[in-house]
Amino acid sequence: MTDAVARLLPWAGPGGKPCFLVSDGTGYVSRVADNIEVAQLELAAGLVKEARRVLAGRAWTPGELHLLEVELTDALADVHRVAESRGARLPASDHDPEVIGADGE
Repeated sequence: MTDAVARLLPWAGPGGKPCFLVSDGTGYVSRVADNIEVAQLELAAGLVKEARRVLAGRAWTPGELHLLEVELTDALADVHRVAESRGARLPASDHDPEVIGADGE
């Protein structure tokens, strides 16, 4: 296995602990993770659209707002995990604060 990296998977393990996969990104589990990430991002986009519709109508019930808050919170947690996972797999850039020294070089 060449160029193997640890990837944060889009699901949690027992006790809510993060799951990682060490892979070159071409295996079956990587493809499953990619598909789940796509589904999570699509769900989040749909919830944002629904939230805008509900809020624009200005005729919501407390129950509707509570359900929307719960769903948006779950979706935000998923999107954050996807961003963290994908960000960790990006190569460091010249603009990365951890790469640039204190003198800016």
